[in-house]
Amino acid sequence: MAPSPALKCCKRTLNWIPVFFINLVVGWSYYAYVVELCVYTISDNAERISYLIIFHIFLSIFMWSYWKTIWSKPAGPSAAFALPRAEKELYEKEQRAEMQQEILKRVGKNLPVYTRTAGGAIRYCDYCQVIKPDRCHHCSTCEMCVLKMDHHCPWVNNCVGFSNYKFFILFLAYAVLYCVVICATVVQYFIKFWTKELPDMHAKFHILFLFFVAALFFISIVSLFSYHLWLVGKNRTTIEAFRAPVFAKGPDKNGFSLGFRRNLAEVFGDRVKYWVVPVFSSQGDGHSFVTRLVHIDPEQANSILQQNGKIPANGENNQCVSQSEDNNKEKTDGGQTVAVTVDSEP
Repeated sequence: MAPSPALKCCKRTLNWIPVFFINLVVGWSYYAYVVELCVYTISDNAERISYLIIFHIFLSIFMWSYWKTIWSKPAGPSAAFALPRAEKELYEKEQRAEMQQEILKRVGKNLPVYTRTAGGAIRYCDYCQVIKPDRCHHCSTCEMCVLKMDHHCPWVNNCVGFSNYKFFILFLAYAVLYCVVICATVVQYFIKFWTKELPDMHAKFHILFLFFVAALFFISIVSLFSYHLWLVGKNRTTIEAFRAPVFAKGPDKNGFSLGFRRNLAEVFGDRVKYWVVPVFSSQGDGHSFVTRLVHIDPEQANSILQQNGKIPANGENNQCVSQSEDNNKEKTDGGQTVAVTVDSEP
């Protein structure tokens, strides 16, 4: 039985508790640093001003990337991956699993879908009633299929996937730097209070606690950040790290890996100046990806998208190949070739 609207509303409200907690900690750290440290404890004006400038720069970029991660709506499959009405009716009436697979295969042959279930079947979501694009998974919390889903993160109350994975990486990076800035600037006053070089005052508790909290958050976040950098370098999601994607020839944990440089560009884009800024610059559209195992030429790519109504037959909208001419030069590197993409906003 489906949960009642009141229960759903209650669940959605409770899901915001971790986000509220993070913002509460950040808000307190702001008060402790700006008021208790810079206003009441530091006596040198030059030191106070320089600390405030550095602190606000890193706080701003940290909160920018954090809220971009939270408010970036997860990207779902386009209408091209939904079953046509006739096939959908046949699929719902059919009781035999093998015949349902035959229906999915007929539709799937016109889609750029190359991964399969562990049993070799077409990946289909019964909840969203769509054929799942490669690397797409259904999130029970968000109640939708998410393109290139990495995981559902309770600390941002959102799915981390194609639309916000770059923002999530930057959020972790700037959270680490935020903690480093606090620890590096507070440590001398932490030592002075600890060794009683400074007299006891109301700022003592805040500064001591601020250093401990920043150090603990640094230790916990830097390990998660390092893990996700490793995933980016391997071009894997957290789900794929635990369960290798299955292709026609079997599971391959490196099936989407194109080499470190191209793996990095797939998440952060090919223009380095945008890498450190929380603006969307990831390559592709999240529906299909270049792999080491798929061989398809641009003409076939156009044909597939035209059959699914994604581009006109005269080729006016030519966003159908996921790599540029520069990538075509590397076409023979490790069997990497061009895969089809579907025109869609992230």
